[in-house]
Amino acid sequence: MTLADSTKSPKSGLKQFLSDQMRNIAPIFTLIILVLFFAVQSPVFFSVDNLLNILSNASITGIIAVGLTFVILTGEIDLSVAALANAIGITMAFFTIQPDYVNIATIPLPGVICIILTIASAVALGAVTAFGVTKIGIPSFIMTLAMMQIANGVSALLVRGQIAYIFPDFITLLGAGKIFGLRWSIIVCSLLLLFAHLVLTYTRFGRYVFMVGGNREAAEYSGVNVKMIIGAVMVISAACSGLAGMLGVAYFGSAQQNGFDDFLLTAISAVVVGGTSLFGGRGGIGNTIIGLLVLGVLNNGLDLIQIDSFLKILIRGLILLAALVINVYAQKLKEGTAEG
Repeated sequence: MTLADSTKSPKSGLKQFLSDQMRNIAPIFTLIILVLFFAVQSPVFFSVDNLLNILSNASITGIIAVGLTFVILTGEIDLSVAALANAIGITMAFFTIQPDYVNIATIPLPGVICIILTIASAVALGAVTAFGVTKIGIPSFIMTLAMMQIANGVSALLVRGQIAYIFPDFITLLGAGKIFGLRWSIIVCSLLLLFAHLVLTYTRFGRYVFMVGGNREAAEYSGVNVKMIIGAVMVISAACSGLAGMLGVAYFGSAQQNGFDDFLLTAISAVVVGGTSLFGGRGGIGNTIIGLLVLGVLNNGLDLIQIDSFLKILIRGLILLAALVINVYAQKLKEGTAEG
């Protein structure tokens, strides 16, 4: 090693560290600050009931965020997740027997068949998105925007301005039931997060997802079927949204038009705030979990200290903006380090 190299290495080493770890350090630091702040401001923040409430409120968002994590890791985006979740929840009600005084068209089917058809509907919608992105070549931003409108149309057509609240017993149990005081929705979300982490970390498919997001051309030269991977993550995202829609309507107690409107921004925020790169190739389920906790603690804490609801929206927006700035800056650091 020359004298020039030895004097240059500490700076470049620090730059490399910042480039690699900024996305991970910032959200963890944010989470710690929020926890300490709200613990001081509210004596009930650390109560068991409140902590379970945070996890419960984050569970449906977490299921949607799992699918979004796969999509964003490939450098794509899915804007249809919330609308699709709502459409699938309503579709499940469409397949379930409703009381006569609820004016919603139904095809009464046994619970198991109802669930299977509902999941198949979610996968089918995801396949349409995948086909548009990979075969026709429509950018994912535009294709999923169109799919969002289609899903909203399906919701309006089926529910016709009414409210449905009868669902298969198994879904009602998973969405609204508890076991030993713990909501089943938390357990389902936790298992899905664990399974997704194992897939991304220990399977060939997971490695291909990171490769496609990190360097698409290099992935193609390595023999990776890039279109197949992108199509697969779009279907995964739709399936996760469908599951969230099924459990969500049971969790809320009703299926109605625009019931999931707030979940698009929340789910994207959870993935981005957690540190997964919008440019693809960096991040993962661990980052998504941190992002979910940051948003969950923030929303819960602001409710506990009874802050103005309009100010709450502003604070969430500022935190998302800060995460985007860190995301872009970390990407520039990475590119600068690579060039150096």
